[in-house]
Amino acid sequence: MYKVTVIGSGNWGSVAAKLIASNTLKLHSFHDEVRMWVFEEKLPSGEKLTDVINKTNENVKYLPGIKLGKNVVADPDLENAVKDANMLVFVTPHQFVEGICKRLAGKIRADAEGISLIKGMEVKKEGPSMISNLITKQLGINCSVLMGANIANEIAMEKFSEATVGYNQNKSAADRWVQLFCTPYFNVTAVQDVEGVELCGTLKNAVAIAAGFVDGLEMGNNTKVSLKDLMAQKISSPFPQLLDAAIMRIGLKEMMTFSKMCFPSVKDSTFFESCGVADLITTCMGGRNRKVADAYARNGGKRSFDELEAEMLQGQKLQGVLTAKEVHEVLSNRGWLHIFPLFSAVHAISTGRLPPSAIVKINEEQLSKLALDAFLL
Repeated sequence: MYKVTVIGSGNWGSVAAKLIASNTLKLHSFHDEVRMWVFEEKLPSGEKLTDVINKTNENVKYLPGIKLGKNVVADPDLENAVKDANMLVFVTPHQFVEGICKRLAGKIRADAEGISLIKGMEVKKEGPSMISNLITKQLGINCSVLMGANIANEIAMEKFSEATVGYNQNKSAADRWVQLFCTPYFNVTAVQDVEGVELCGTLKNAVAIAAGFVDGLEMGNNTKVSLKDLMAQKISSPFPQLLDAAIMRIGLKEMMTFSKMCFPSVKDSTFFESCGVADLITTCMGGRNRKVADAYARNGGKRSFDELEAEMLQGQKLQGVLTAKEVHEVLSNRGWLHIFPLFSAVHAISTGRLPPSAIVKINEEQLSKLALDAFLL
């Protein structure tokens, strides 16, 4: 029988535990109990978060109002939480993964399988390294990934959404993950492309930051100054306001180019799965990265992302700004900055080197091409 532990208990981690727990009760090949490792916190009431979760069956800080399932057990002891588990679900902010893996090295079952729901990457001298690869190297286990067009709170409320499992060679493990996550309101499919699926989930957060800047500058959903109007008025300024749709299209193009330049095995078809264009649209329209970037732009860049994150996300972490920094490191190291104007602009704006309005400022040659492309959409 398979025993599952969820490593992480934020908003998405709690939703993952809820999904999994609903299935382990039905699937005879799985133990009913789902352990969820919780980084212990004291609530304003003075109670420990784990105690409250186990008493109320609810993560009152990160997923209030949602019952997780009586078979979800919160555990503040990481090593105890993974004891005897042979299916490990990693869902923490990506900057904490290496430290967690170091604590777990040599302390998990030899037959364990992992899956990462984490968006992000490590940047090394030789290039980007995906979180699934870090988990595999540190723990010596096969690690799949799950990414997709979904917003955690909507899944928690059982609104329909979907996701994609990316796997390497182990199709049977991928099928188990699909079985474990899939519900009538959460449709999951599998593709053999770990890096492609993971990069989609990672890079779309940086694009969502750009979409948030556009919204914060109050440019509207389609066009705040229509390119058609600009052309009709024969306005030739090199500083037009871009379409939200154009931001997503340009972002998708840069996501595909970056992924294939770094990992030639990435498949074009992966970008048309739930983890690709669908997730990009979902995140740019309603995710936390778009929301905080919108606020950043409305404040003219005068309030830092750290400040806004603390105020707006109630302890959740923003991944898009960190991803933009990591992408920038890769582009800078390899001399690729000129190939990725959108990614480069997002990093420069989020670090305060350029104002939010710079998201719509590009050179004339690029402008002509983008204007034509957007006009023909």
